[in-house]
Amino acid sequence: QVQLVESGGGLVQAGGSLKLSCAVSGGTFENHAMGWFRQASGKEREFVAGISWSGGSTYYADSVKGRFTISRDSAKNTVSLQMNSLKLEDTAVYYCARDSRPYTLGSYASSSFGFWGQGTQVTVSS
Repeated sequence: QVQLVESGGGLVQAGGSLKLSCAVSGGTFENHAMGWFRQASGKEREFVAGISWSGGSTYYADSVKGRFTISRDSAKNTVSLQMNSLKLEDTAVYYCARDSRPYTLGSYASSSFGFWGQGTQVTVSS
């Protein structure tokens, strides 16, 4: 059984930084692309960042490009999201997800991800 558990969320002032982590257990972490999504109150879930199965490719939503960095550690079965220069509009519940398909570069579409964490709240204050 694949399980994903996010951590690192919290309250931060605008302009500050947070690092989210996602621990993955079960399955074959090293064979699957990973992604981060977020959902703000009253809005649909949206793609934030993704990383290929090998870690060699990363991709970001335009809204976070240059501010957020995704990385993975196959030795620890974790994927992280370093968030810098946080803005009020970054406030959301952040979800970690594992691509259902092995050996892919990943996807911007949530439908490609078959396993999800429970989410962690990030609140950016002024």
